[in-house]
Amino acid sequence: MKVLVSDNISPKGVDILKKAGLEVDVKTGMKPEELKACISEYSGLVIRSATKVTSEVIDAAVNLKVIGRAGSGLDNVDKVAASKKGIVVMNTPGGNTVTTAEHSVAMLFSVARLIPQATASMKAGKWEKKKFMGVELYHKTLGVVGLGNIGGQVAKKAQGLEMTVIAYDPFLSEETAKASGIRKVSLEELFREADFITIHTPLTPETKGIINTKTIATMKDGVRIINCARGGIINEQDLFEALKSGKVAGAALDVLEKEPPVDNPLLTLDNVICTPHLGASTEEAQENVALAVAEQIADYLVNGTIRNAVNFPSIPSDQIPRLQPYINLAEKLGGFCSQIFEGGATEITVEYHGDASTINTAPVTIAAIKGYLAPILLETVNFVNAPFIAKERGIEVKEVKSSDAGDYQSMIALRIKSKDSESFVAGTLFSKKDPRIILIDTFKVEIVPEGVLLLIYNNDKPGVIGNLGSLMGKNNINIARMHFGRESAGGMAISVISVDAAPTPETIEEARRLPNILSVKQICL
Repeated sequence: MKVLVSDNISPKGVDILKKAGLEVDVKTGMKPEELKACISEYSGLVIRSATKVTSEVIDAAVNLKVIGRAGSGLDNVDKVAASKKGIVVMNTPGGNTVTTAEHSVAMLFSVARLIPQATASMKAGKWEKKKFMGVELYHKTLGVVGLGNIGGQVAKKAQGLEMTVIAYDPFLSEETAKASGIRKVSLEELFREADFITIHTPLTPETKGIINTKTIATMKDGVRIINCARGGIINEQDLFEALKSGKVAGAALDVLEKEPPVDNPLLTLDNVICTPHLGASTEEAQENVALAVAEQIADYLVNGTIRNAVNFPSIPSDQIPRLQPYINLAEKLGGFCSQIFEGGATEITVEYHGDASTINTAPVTIAAIKGYLAPILLETVNFVNAPFIAKERGIEVKEVKSSDAGDYQSMIALRIKSKDSESFVAGTLFSKKDPRIILIDTFKVEIVPEGVLLLIYNNDKPGVIGNLGSLMGKNNINIARMHFGRESAGGMAISVISVDAAPTPETIEEARRLPNILSVKQICL
């Protein structure tokens, strides 16, 4: 079998593949057309961030069995297309955690003490001591947005500097935060209280542009912002204006919305420091991820063992045909629950009813947990580490089995609990393979769990559906499907709209203001 390495990795990784008996071609810097033309020859593909594995490339990959990312981010891989073709997509979570956290702390120091600006000044032959007056980190408040692997490491290092650490993470329980010496707060509280804000969350529809003119206005005067996560989480034009006005004293950016940047006004400001996406760029990290991905790909192609797959659990091959539809359903239910549930979960119960109670439930439960954690952790959670991450976050996972599935032959349900709230979502398989959500708390529905959905709670009154349809039409958003449920005539109702394109935040806000609309949430599956 042949493996293509299309991005630069450590030669030691290539050696591991060859020693496993695999034929390896190293072809870096290929254009998309070149990759598409040659990919049919290969059983394995090793990439970093440069190679774009699009649906067109995957369509041409008639022999491809596995894609391995040396690193964690998979924004450059069409995971849905790969999954449909049965191609395993692997990454190497944790291999660059320490490196990226250290870079974030380096940026923290740099933006506090203006080290890059002072270096440039001295190299220009100047001696400007008064110009580069900095601030201490000691006893300052650091707000960490997203307390996953990297955010958690940054928090620990900041505590070592005797900073006060507060964090926003919707999936973190208060008990787990307290055990780590961190105070869990809302995003609004974090923006109000932090002297420094560091971002460690994936780019999702919920996190896109969360730092903008409106949220910056709630921050302390002279706040400093660090982003070593993803471009797009910060509205760059709004940050530019805030930096010019002095509301934000400084920004340290390792990522930008467009990379490499073209005429980005942020790069013209003296109070901005930046690096060209170097978060994972250390010799140690690059060797770690190269060795890990090579070992994983060799193990899969030679022995059939799946490790660190983001789209498939490790299960015996003879069980795959029966379990795969349930795994898909459970992951969809988890993803749906995580986006409607508010507060840090302390308990997740996966219920199996009817035929579902007779299957091997272990990988299906893991799929549900992965689905629940993925919207906030994204690439760092997979079928291997999902149970461990849940445990680290203080989430107790339970299973319940029953032969009774009510009106259905088979049903899987998720019950999510926190200290103050509870949510219940159930699903089934149509034609033994097509997932459907059939119950949201007390509302009976029939939802196809895919794409962009708008979950709307409303009063059961005339005109609601027409108003929503008119609003979508006005904003050129096509409605693919609409699903409805209600408790009783004239009472509370639920509407789930499947749309072909994600509405803007302004459109969603306009929907919330429509008559008889109680709440609107956007969900991406």
